[in-house]
Amino acid sequence: MNTLWRLVATGPMTPLREAADRLEDADPAPALSWSCFEDGAPDRGRLDILFAEQPRVDDLLETIGLDADDPAIEVDFGPLPEEDWVRLSLEGLKPVEAGRFVVHGAHEKENIPSGKLAIEIEAGPAFGTGHHGTTKGCLIACDRLEREGLEPASVLDLGCGTGVLAIAAAMVWPDARIVASDIDPEAVTETGVNADKNGVLDRIDAFAADGFQHDKLDARFDLIFANILAGPLQDLAVQLADRLTQTGKTVLSGLLEEQIGAVEEAYAKAGLRIEHTDIIEGWAILTLGR
Repeated sequence: MNTLWRLVATGPMTPLREAADRLEDADPAPALSWSCFEDGAPDRGRLDILFAEQPRVDDLLETIGLDADDPAIEVDFGPLPEEDWVRLSLEGLKPVEAGRFVVHGAHEKENIPSGKLAIEIEAGPAFGTGHHGTTKGCLIACDRLEREGLEPASVLDLGCGTGVLAIAAAMVWPDARIVASDIDPEAVTETGVNADKNGVLDRIDAFAADGFQHDKLDARFDLIFANILAGPLQDLAVQLADRLTQTGKTVLSGLLEEQIGAVEEAYAKAGLRIEHTDIIEGWAILTLGR
């Protein structure tokens, strides 16, 4: 195996989270893998980046918007011993608690607190391991809606990524019809793998679709999760409202706190109003109804 290189940045969570988002948006990806997670406190973070080849560190830091001279941010860089790279990359994916759910990797299966609903999701190409505030917030909303007495006959996870929200819905609403769609066929495949791993493969109908452009999405749902981005959320407002039953709820995320107003306006025009707002690490999670 060739030598891998590792950069670790620790400091305030906000700039590290923004750096991780820039890595996510970069094309081509400048690193082999990366993870950003809390480091002892909600406002403290750690960004772990692995490289297949030695990078130009100054150029990379500039690209992701980190200032190596900032005394609040500590940057450590060097080669990673071959025997350690898998262990260290897994250490960055600690279990994430969201309401009664715990999203975890296989390496943490034995460490799940009793009384929790465990969802096993490995880090992969699709979005949704629970470590991002939007996914965590949607899981918290799912838990809250079930506790409030929502009993959907049908649930849609629009832009399903890893399928974590569809899997959560299948766990708390065993009689519901669960549909999951994503524009990326690779995400649909991963949703199937994860659904099988969590014992709900026969409960989830997953397929590729661009927005609502699929025959199976020409239906009404009692609950719709849409963890995508602010722009697409606004573009899909009328279609999403049309697919929601009269008493249905939708959980929207993928938008920043400062984007709430624009998204709220689009959905108000479509006949939906915000009933609950969660803010996690600057990301907004909106629960809406008619």
